[in-house]
Amino acid sequence: MVQSAENAPRLWIREQVKKLLGEPDVGEDESRVRAQRGVKERFAAGLARSGKYIDQIQQILREEGVPVELAYLPLVESAFNVHARSRVGAVGMWQFMPVTGRKYLRVGSLLDERKDPLESTRAAARLLKENYGILGNWPLAITAYNHGREGIRRAISQVGSRDLMEIIRRYDGPAFGFASKSFYAECLAAVEVSLKNEEFFPDLEYHPPFLLGEVGIERSIPVEALLRRADVSRAEFFDWNPALKPRVHSIPAGYRVKVPAEKLELIQTAYLGAMGKTPVVKQVALVSDSAISWIRHRVIRGQTLSQIARIYRVSVGEVQRLNKLPDIHSITAGDYLTIPRR
Repeated sequence: MVQSAENAPRLWIREQVKKLLGEPDVGEDESRVRAQRGVKERFAAGLARSGKYIDQIQQILREEGVPVELAYLPLVESAFNVHARSRVGAVGMWQFMPVTGRKYLRVGSLLDERKDPLESTRAAARLLKENYGILGNWPLAITAYNHGREGIRRAISQVGSRDLMEIIRRYDGPAFGFASKSFYAECLAAVEVSLKNEEFFPDLEYHPPFLLGEVGIERSIPVEALLRRADVSRAEFFDWNPALKPRVHSIPAGYRVKVPAEKLELIQTAYLGAMGKTPVVKQVALVSDSAISWIRHRVIRGQTLSQIARIYRVSVGEVQRLNKLPDIHSITAGDYLTIPRR
């Protein structure tokens, strides 16, 4: 009985493979069909983690002129793990290799912006936009994110077409294997499942949004000098700033310190005290209007209006009035709410 239970998933997979054989795009070549266990669990964990940064990622993509659906590309790359590292040395949520990463980010022994959720997103958006400008369409631009831009240009030259399906069928480049050929399809599947998350993962609990502001560091400053004035622990600080190695003594000039939105003013004041001048402050995904700013919050499954109001320290009535909600129960998972912040 135990052996039968253990073999059940393999038998089910085998049955599904047999069903696919004979299909027009598959034929009788079983090597064209691959199955992998554990993908559903990994995808669900990544989708849950996406709740932490997805709003700000989408905002950055909009600012860069990149399709907002590509915010879900990290599901294929890293499952939204900022500390992810591949066997070949790709690092971070967007899985930049060192050579490519250095074109857009600072990659060193004490600062590796590939792990920074906002900086790496900006870099990925620029890379994707450049791919699109050079290669001419999004299927090729996205495939080039995995295979490399020059590799795709060679494929176009050899096949004489910019049609991805034609390239997949006819290009025989030695490095253009299953992973590169399947990358665009994987991205489409990730977007589709993410947008229909309640259908595929009805009980999934998303991580709450972790809205980050940024304080630009004009001159290098000792970490301890900033933290002592702000009364912030090292553990908190390095959790907010995974790009900085915990052994770093000074925050390098030009780096933008990541700070939870509610502590932005605290860190700004500490920086002022330590440096004696006004820092450059950028509040990502916060829209300012004189003394009031607004935050866009995505409702996750199971959240109530009172819980959301408590997170942002505002009243339920304010949220209800600002969003024209008829009652406190008229929100559903996936809705976006405008939250006031003074």
